Amino acid sequence: MNNVPSELRYTKSHEWVALNEDGTFTVGITDHAQHLLGDLVFVEAPDVGTDFSAGDDCAVVESVKAASDVYCPLDGEVTEANETLADTPELINNDAFGDGWIFKLQAKDAGAFDELMDADTYAEMIAED
Repeated sequence: MNNVPSELRYTKSHEWVALNEDGTFTVGITDHAQHLLGDLVFVEAPDVGTDFSAGDDCAVVESVKAASDVYCPLDGEVTEANETLADTPELINNDAFGDGWIFKLQAKDAGAFDELMDADTYAEMIAED
């Protein structure tokens, strides 16, 4: 059974997005995505200070089965990358919605967060997979 926290927003490409108290956003891949990938062996997080548009590929996660791009869910600038993942990529497998976050973003339009899928919509989408 996939974990789909209700306070987060989701993308069709299986990223989750959390609104932080300081107005930034934390991004990672969903529990569903990490299950599909299997044991992660490498994560390439985006560089701090890089600007992305929504839908741009901005990070890479590699498992024993496949490599997969991670797409930026919102227009904005990367403010922090989870450097811990360089040495322990399995954090995503163990805690996709916690210590396994990939990067933080200062969005150009914070309102775009509300346009992402809510938990119920995402859960329906992955149930069809």
